[in-house]
Amino acid sequence: MLYYSSLFLKHYINCFNVIHYISFRSIAGLLTALILSIAGGNWFICWSRQYFKMRAREHTPETHKAKGDMPTMGGIFIIGIVTLTTLLWCNSSHKELLIFLGTLIGFGLIGFWDDWSKIVKKRGISERHKLCAQIVIATLSISSWLWLSNPSTTLSLPFFKNISPDLGCFFTPWAILVLVATSNAVNLTDGLDGLAIGSLIMNFATFSIIAYVAGHATFSAYLGIPFAGTAEIAILGAILVGASLGFLWYNTYPAQIFMGDVGSLSLGAGLGLMALMTKQELLLIISGGLFVAETISVIIQVITYKLWRTRFFKMAPMHHHFELMGWQESKITVRFGIISFVLCLLTLITLKLR
Repeated sequence: MLYYSSLFLKHYINCFNVIHYISFRSIAGLLTALILSIAGGNWFICWSRQYFKMRAREHTPETHKAKGDMPTMGGIFIIGIVTLTTLLWCNSSHKELLIFLGTLIGFGLIGFWDDWSKIVKKRGISERHKLCAQIVIATLSISSWLWLSNPSTTLSLPFFKNISPDLGCFFTPWAILVLVATSNAVNLTDGLDGLAIGSLIMNFATFSIIAYVAGHATFSAYLGIPFAGTAEIAILGAILVGASLGFLWYNTYPAQIFMGDVGSLSLGAGLGLMALMTKQELLLIISGGLFVAETISVIIQVITYKLWRTRFFKMAPMHHHFELMGWQESKITVRFGIISFVLCLLTLITLKLR
C-alpha cells in the first residue's frame, strides 16, 4: 500500500521517491515487522493462552515436562505480521510475492492442523498424512511458480561459474524435495527455546542478501551467479528477519510462547522457496547446516535402532542429546546459534569463490 501510494505522492513530495529503493524498503520492512511483533506479542500470548495451550511433547527430556502449559502456534502471529508488512512495503504486482505468501500460508495450515490435533486429540496427525499434505502444497506452489514466472530450470553449483546443468522436467520434483525437506528440517530443529527461530533469522538474512544480489543485473554478472530478478524477494526476506526477531523477543529462554508446527513448517518452506527463487538452493546445505545436522541425527538414530536395537544418540534430534549430556538449554541455543552464524558467513563467501 505504501509502495503504490508513493507512485502518486512522489510527483508532489520528492522524499517519497526513496520508497522505490530496494534497500530502503528492506530496512523499513524489517523495522516495521519487528515493531509490530514486539508491540502485539503480549496481546497474542494472552489470547493464545486461552485456546492454544500445548501439552508436553513426547520423546523429550524430563525437563521439558514443565513446559506443558505453554501457549503455542506463535507461527500464526509471525505469518500474520509478514503478510501485513509485505502488503505495506512490497510491490504486490510481482507474482513471486503472492506465490511466496501462498506457500507460507499453505504450509502454515498443515502445521495448524497438526498443532490443533495435538491440543484437541492429544496427538498430532500421522507422519504420512503430514508428508502427503506437504507434497500437495509444495506441488501447487512450484507449479504456480513455473507457470506464472517461467523461471530457469538450471541448477547453480557453488564454486563453479560455468557449470549449470539444466534439470528440465526433473526440476519440479527437485524443487518439491527442497521445499518439503527444508520444512521438515526446521520442524525437527524446533525443540528448544529460541533454537530454530534464531537459526532462521540468520538464514533469512543470508538469502535476503543473495536475493538482492541475484536481483541486480550488474552485481549478479560480476559475481557470476544467475540473474533471478528477486529484488522484491529480498524485501520479503528482510521482513521475515524482522518478524522472526520480534518473535524471538518472546521465544528466547525462558520462552513465553512456542511457534509450533504452524511456524516451523511454514518458515522452513519459506526458506526453501527463497533458495529456489534465487537459484542457490544448494547453498542451503551450507547456511542451513544446523538443520541438516539435526535431520541427519534423527536418520542415524532410526537406522541404528532398527538395525541393531541400539541408539547412537542419547536422544534425537541432536539438541536433546546435548541436553542429556548436561548442557543447559540456553548454552545449546547460543552455541548452535554461533555455528549457524559461521555457516551463513561461509555461504556468503561462496558467492565470491567462483
